[in-house]
Formats: sequence, C-alpha cells, structure tokens
Amino acid sequence: GLGGDDAFTITGVANLKPRQTVTVKVTRKDGSTFNFDALCRIDTANEVEYFMNGGILHYVLRKLAA
Repeated sequence: GLGGDDAFTITGVANLKPRQTVTVKVTRKDGSTFNFDALCRIDTANEVEYFMNGGILHYVLRKLAA
C-alpha cells in the first residue's frame, strides 16, 4: 500500500536505541496520512553512533580529528 509519491516521517530518532520500534507517518500527495510501527534495524550501540554522526565515514573522520 505504499507508493513512490508518499512522504515518510520517522518519529523518535533523536532517542534511538538498537532494535527499537519506531512510528512511521506516511503522508500521501492528497494530504491524507496514516501511521504504522516498524522495527528499526539498527542492531548495535555502535550502529546508533554511526547513524547519529551521519554515517560511518563521518564518525571515523570526527574521531580522527579529535
């Protein structure tokens, strides 16, 4: 039921924990919305760190610069 024209907003990302259930809000082109829950497949604390730093490359570069 999802389409290429749908916009997605994932809530709770600021406080993300490994394998957390997140709520996804779908907004259709006509303005209608609905939500569904999904399992976030960030599985380890290290992966959370990579994600919060914008990816593993940014994470490594920040560590090297420190």
